[in-house]
Amino acid sequence: MDDTLFQELSDSIREAGQIRRGAKKGSRSFEFEDVDVQEVRAKTGLSQSQFAILLGVSPATLRNWEQGRRRPTGPARALLRIVDAKPRLALEALHSDRLAA
Repeated sequence: MDDTLFQELSDSIREAGQIRRGAKKGSRSFEFEDVDVQEVRAKTGLSQSQFAILLGVSPATLRNWEQGRRRPTGPARALLRIVDAKPRLALEALHSDRLAA
Protein backbone atom coordinates (compact mmCIF):
# COMPACT_ATOMS: atom_id res chain seq x y z
CA MET A 1 0.00 0.00 0.00
CA ASP A 2 1.21 3.47 -0.88
CA ASP A 3 2.42 5.51 2.14
CA THR A 4 0.27 8.50 1.19
CA LEU A 5 -2.85 6.37 0.96
CA PHE A 6 -2.04 4.68 4.26
CA GLN A 7 -1.61 8.09 5.94
CA GLU A 8 -4.97 9.29 4.56
CA LEU A 9 -6.70 6.16 5.86
CA SER A 10 -5.05 6.51 9.28
CA ASP A 11 -6.08 10.17 9.48
CA SER A 12 -9.66 9.24 8.53
CA ILE A 13 -9.83 6.60 11.25
CA ARG A 14 -8.55 9.06 13.87
CA GLU A 15 -11.04 11.69 12.70
CA ALA A 16 -13.91 9.17 12.88
CA GLY A 17 -12.92 8.40 16.48
CA GLN A 18 -12.90 12.10 17.37
CA ILE A 19 -16.34 12.58 15.82
CA ARG A 20 -17.71 9.54 17.65
CA ARG A 21 -16.37 10.80 20.99
CA GLY A 22 -17.81 14.26 20.33
CA ALA A 23 -14.38 15.91 20.23
CA LYS A 24 -14.96 17.00 16.64
CA LYS A 25 -18.08 17.80 14.66
CA GLY A 26 -18.77 15.81 11.50
CA SER A 27 -18.70 17.69 8.20
CA ARG A 28 -22.29 16.71 7.49
CA SER A 29 -25.15 14.95 9.18
CA PHE A 30 -28.57 13.79 8.12
CA GLU A 31 -31.74 14.14 10.14
CA PHE A 32 -34.89 12.36 9.07
CA GLU A 33 -38.33 13.22 10.37
CA ASP A 34 -40.04 10.45 12.28
CA VAL A 35 -43.00 8.89 10.53
CA ASP A 36 -46.23 8.52 12.51
CA VAL A 37 -46.92 4.99 11.35
CA GLN A 38 -50.30 4.75 13.07
CA GLU A 39 -51.45 7.95 11.38
CA VAL A 40 -50.25 6.72 7.99
CA ARG A 41 -52.07 3.41 8.47
CA ALA A 42 -55.23 5.27 9.50
CA LYS A 43 -55.19 7.11 6.16
CA THR A 44 -55.43 3.76 4.40
CA GLY A 45 -58.27 2.39 6.52
CA LEU A 46 -56.46 -0.94 6.82
CA SER A 47 -56.09 -3.10 9.91
CA GLN A 48 -52.63 -3.66 11.37
CA SER A 49 -52.34 -7.09 9.81
CA GLN A 50 -53.51 -5.88 6.39
CA PHE A 51 -51.13 -2.93 6.47
CA ALA A 52 -48.24 -5.14 7.59
CA ILE A 53 -48.87 -7.53 4.69
CA LEU A 54 -49.03 -4.59 2.29
CA LEU A 55 -45.67 -3.27 3.50
CA GLY A 56 -44.09 -6.71 3.61
CA VAL A 57 -43.35 -6.64 7.35
CA SER A 58 -44.61 -8.74 10.21
CA PRO A 59 -47.55 -7.49 12.29
CA ALA A 60 -45.19 -7.47 15.30
CA THR A 61 -42.83 -5.11 13.48
CA LEU A 62 -45.72 -2.82 12.61
CA ARG A 63 -46.91 -2.82 16.24
CA ASN A 64 -43.40 -1.95 17.41
CA TRP A 65 -43.33 0.99 15.00
CA GLU A 66 -46.78 2.19 16.03
CA GLN A 67 -45.98 1.90 19.74
CA GLY A 68 -42.64 3.69 19.36
CA ARG A 69 -40.45 0.78 20.46
CA ARG A 70 -38.74 0.81 17.07
CA ARG A 71 -38.58 3.16 14.12
CA PRO A 72 -38.79 2.26 10.46
CA THR A 73 -35.59 2.90 8.53
CA GLY A 74 -34.38 2.91 4.96
CA PRO A 75 -36.81 1.56 2.36
CA ALA A 76 -39.60 1.07 4.92
CA ARG A 77 -39.41 4.75 5.89
CA ALA A 78 -39.47 5.79 2.24
CA LEU A 79 -42.45 3.54 1.51
CA LEU A 80 -44.34 4.94 4.50
CA ARG A 81 -43.71 8.48 3.28
CA ILE A 82 -45.15 7.53 -0.12
CA VAL A 83 -48.22 5.95 1.49
CA ASP A 84 -48.59 9.05 3.67
CA ALA A 85 -48.47 11.42 0.69
CA LYS A 86 -50.66 9.43 -1.71
CA PRO A 87 -52.48 6.65 0.17
CA ARG A 88 -54.87 5.54 -2.59
CA LEU A 89 -52.24 5.61 -5.30
CA ALA A 90 -49.79 3.73 -3.09
CA LEU A 91 -52.41 1.10 -2.23
CA GLU A 92 -53.21 0.58 -5.89
CA ALA A 93 -49.53 0.25 -6.75
CA LEU A 94 -48.77 -2.10 -3.85
CA HIS A 95 -50.40 -5.47 -4.17
CA SER A 96 -54.02 -4.44 -4.66
CA ASP A 97 -54.78 -8.16 -4.90
CA ARG A 98 -53.75 -8.59 -1.23
CA LEU A 99 -56.07 -5.90 0.11
CA ALA A 100 -59.12 -8.12 -0.20
CA ALA A 101 -57.71 -10.56 2.39
